Amino acid sequence: MTRGFDGKRILIATHNAGKLEEMERLFAPFGVEVVGAAALDLPEPEETENTFVGNARIKAHAAVKATGLPALADDSGIEVDGLDGEPGVYTADWAETPNGRDFMMAMTRTQSELVKRNAPQPWTARFCSTLVLAWPDGHDEVFAGTVDGTLVWPVRGALGHGYDPMFQPVGHSRTFAEMPADEKNAISHRADSFAKLIAGCFG
Repeated sequence: MTRGFDGKRILIATHNAGKLEEMERLFAPFGVEVVGAAALDLPEPEETENTFVGNARIKAHAAVKATGLPALADDSGIEVDGLDGEPGVYTADWAETPNGRDFMMAMTRTQSELVKRNAPQPWTARFCSTLVLAWPDGHDEVFAGTVDGTLVWPVRGALGHGYDPMFQPVGHSRTFAEMPADEKNAISHRADSFAKLIAGCFG
């Protein structure tokens, strides 16, 4: 039995503006006020785990400890079958530069690695999203979601964020970066994990 959420305010433990905007849209129907970690000037904790759930737990509990608010953290990434599941939990690391994250660089590296390994096409992959909702008493709930697809090259589309221009979900002819936000949010990995969160804690 999962714990129900009865608060009016929730902290989203992310400094990623794209993720925060996605969460604001997803929470809008439930009358819950959303505040982001950046607005409260919270530091980003070091993500030292090698699983999505481990890193999401670090972020959620650090945010609760710093603010006393219930906090929701997402750890997400893309697993590429031809790269034995890489970059996975290290998706953001592949985009790190001294001047911030560069996902075009990360996508180019992914394509180069697939070519180098002679990975057969289609290049199958999945986006993964693990949500952890944590309360001030230390309790948390975990919800994992995925969406399967293939990687395209060259990349297509200017919408979305991260690997969206390279990812074409199963059953669709456009990449996530070619879809309006509402369309992408209805089928994304985060939509999957979020639907499980809503059913478990807001249903």
